[in-house]
Amino acid sequence: MQRSLEVAKEVQQNLLPRSAPTVEGLDIAGTSLYCDETGGDYYDYIEFKRFGGARIDVVIGDVSGHGVSSALLMATTRAFLRQRAALPGTTAEIISDVNRQLSRDVADSGSFMTMFYLMIDKAGACLHWVRAGHDPAILYDPETSEIIELKGAGIALGVDEDYAFTENLRGDLRAGQIVLLGTDGIWEARNPAGEMFGKEGIYSVLREHADLSAQAILDKIIEKLRVFQAGGVVEDDVTLIVVKTTEAF
Repeated sequence: MQRSLEVAKEVQQNLLPRSAPTVEGLDIAGTSLYCDETGGDYYDYIEFKRFGGARIDVVIGDVSGHGVSSALLMATTRAFLRQRAALPGTTAEIISDVNRQLSRDVADSGSFMTMFYLMIDKAGACLHWVRAGHDPAILYDPETSEIIELKGAGIALGVDEDYAFTENLRGDLRAGQIVLLGTDGIWEARNPAGEMFGKEGIYSVLREHADLSAQAILDKIIEKLRVFQAGGVVEDDVTLIVVKTTEAF
């Protein structure tokens, strides 16, 4: 059984990005840390050669529960998403179609997956996103010290196959801005005293270290989380993506 779990972990880890993509004007870093041999967290980068480097999609997701069943659902969703994203359509159409297929697979099982799908449009200097029951992404602008949550309506994938997702848009993407996507394993983490990490710890890292690279910012957040947990039991997967704009578009 242990050997089978180790093989499953190896397969699942190979489905996650081995490295961040190299995109002109963007600095990107991501990681996923599982609390068990297998997990339900998922992140991905989807590049489009037909747009000549002017677009990249960043996605993060969290399957209900964790373990082998969650890992299987994560792998299935990844396959649906990558196949659908290769076809024409808006972000809302992509997620709506993936939800339709996933809902039919998990009907009556009680399983579902939250997701945040972000499209970075360099040509239009804007962000398009769909929020499927996932925590909002965080946008930090060091020029104004403003922290903005990228909110939007949307339910988790696998709940209602007929649900029509909507696309959200924000323009004025400028150099130095930071977008952070994460799973609730970060802000819901607790220390031995039962206190919750929350999002303020993340905000403080963004404010104090906005001048660092995306990877360094990610490392600072993970380090702060580990110090906070003080060796306590890790009860959920932790996944984090940091995207930093390095030049005006």
